[in-house]
Amino acid sequence: MRPLDVGEVERIAFRLAQEHFSFDEPIPDFTTRFPNILESSLFAPFQKFGKKHLYQTFALKAAMLFYLMIKNHPFQNGNKRIAITTLLIFLLKNKKWMDVDVQEFYNFTVWVAQSPAKEKQYILYAIEGFILKHLKRDKPTPLKNA
Repeated sequence: MRPLDVGEVERIAFRLAQEHFSFDEPIPDFTTRFPNILESSLFAPFQKFGKKHLYQTFALKAAMLFYLMIKNHPFQNGNKRIAITTLLIFLLKNKKWMDVDVQEFYNFTVWVAQSPAKEKQYILYAIEGFILKHLKRDKPTPLKNA
């Protein structure tokens, strides 16, 4: 399994989100991110305790990455857009993809963003289920209705 690093988020995910997911509120420059929050969000899904991964499966790691990229707010603006793009880049890097309608993906992302922090475990498993429901194992194709 291949995790993402900060450079990949800057070069790929951040730039794609900035260019292709423009709304009324632009995404500020990458250098304005909050120090160490992005790094923590990228590292946490791959943590181990006693030589055992805290998040055992690929889908659970992807879910945690997506959750943290939204809830930790590593950027001043555009966290949901960057979270979507980061998840897709992580899947692509690991030769996977999601077959999901863009509007459904966006609505789900907003739901995660609005979820209460005390429901983190429930939300994390809901994200894992969403990923598994839409996960494709063959070559990547564009999102539906993109």
